[in-house]
Amino acid sequence: MFKKIKELLNLNKTIREKEANLKEIEERTSNKEKLMEETISEARASILLESKEIIEAAEEEAKEMKSQAITDVKDLLEKKEILKRETDENEAAVEKLEKDIKKLQKAATKFKSESVGIKELIEKFPGAINYSLVEKELEVLEKSLGDGVLNTIIELDLHHKDSKQLRKEMNVNNKEIKKLLTAYEERYTTKANKTIYHLMVIGLQAELQNILYTLSYTNLDKALESAKALTDKYLTICGNGNANILPTITRFLSELEPLFKNAIEIEYKYYAQKEKEREEQRIIKEQMRQEAEERKLLEIERKKIEKEEEKYRNEISNNRELLSRETDLDKIAALEARLKELEEQVDKIEEQKEEIIKRANGKAGYVYVISNLGSFGDNMFKIGMTRRLNPLDRIDELGDASVPFKFDIHAMVFSNDAVGLEQQIHHSLEANRVNKINLRKEFFYSDVSKLEDIVQDIDQTAEFTKTMKAIEYRQSQSEKDEESRVV
Repeated sequence: MFKKIKELLNLNKTIREKEANLKEIEERTSNKEKLMEETISEARASILLESKEIIEAAEEEAKEMKSQAITDVKDLLEKKEILKRETDENEAAVEKLEKDIKKLQKAATKFKSESVGIKELIEKFPGAINYSLVEKELEVLEKSLGDGVLNTIIELDLHHKDSKQLRKEMNVNNKEIKKLLTAYEERYTTKANKTIYHLMVIGLQAELQNILYTLSYTNLDKALESAKALTDKYLTICGNGNANILPTITRFLSELEPLFKNAIEIEYKYYAQKEKEREEQRIIKEQMRQEAEERKLLEIERKKIEKEEEKYRNEISNNRELLSRETDLDKIAALEARLKELEEQVDKIEEQKEEIIKRANGKAGYVYVISNLGSFGDNMFKIGMTRRLNPLDRIDELGDASVPFKFDIHAMVFSNDAVGLEQQIHHSLEANRVNKINLRKEFFYSDVSKLEDIVQDIDQTAEFTKTMKAIEYRQSQSEKDEESRVV
């Protein structure tokens, strides 16, 4: 009996132990389920965050691709429009040339018939021409020439005229030539010898104009040899014609030759300077191309770190939210340390962004002086600046549909501080500003000579074109006059 009671007690004890073990197992199971739920919740949050980042990155990339595609299409449309305008201009020019050719053909036919008639008149009636009247007319003509017959009859549009300094040098040299020609003219007392001298001078000057006109950067030596060959040729002709004047002609041509060579060297300075500028422009364009590439890379880098910054800021926001709900001291410390680390990363990103902005904001560019005779008259000019790699693109834009004619370019000056150079010129013309309210309207009242002085005082090597070509405007006026004559 006692043995059965003992066994029953042991059994109860075993049952209680099992129940305790069961309870412990149930608690562990409950904790694991709770832990699993927390783990699943955290994983779900992490997956949602990563999904959001991936979606945002994809959307940003798609946005960039769309923007680039729009830009490419816009560029193609602009190029198409430019080609269309150029085609229309060329067709108009061809049509104008065809009309001019027809006019010249008609004039040539008329002149041919008139010249044949005059020739036959002289042959049949030699006395029909009163040569005494011709001599009187020649005297009147000689007086009308002003400085005399020794002046150059035709002056070609040479490049030294585009530079104030070179124009000044050439004028000094021409005065020396004129002084020499006049001095030797006085040595001829007979009309025959003076006539021969005048014809020789006209020929020499015409030859010099031709040498100057055909001059280029690569043929200076050839031009100087041509000048020497020219004087040698005239010396030979004169010596064979009249040996008595050979000493005088020899001295004259010996003194004239260095003046001719000096004229060639003055004109050549333009080509040398132009070549120097072209080389500088090649270097500058390469530098600008590299700067543009660098700016592009900087922009890519800026977008990259902005995405990184957004990622850090999102994590900061999430951690602060977790920190506000957390009660565990160890987790609070870990979250605060992470927040501090993230804030330091954001500060570094801000510094990188400032550096990118500083490097991307360059000042190099072109300052231009342009006019539009047909649109604004001959005393209004636009003075602006552009950072374009090809500054002519900006001028073409200004001459689009907003004005009836294209702009003429008088100066295009490159500067490492184009903004400062533009402001300097604007300041010198401030009293002549057209729009005194909107200072972005960069039009000024002035004349070409004053602008040339201002530009070349700032940069003596700057090329300045004084001529207002206004090709489209003048062609339009010519067509208008032609239509009026027809009517």
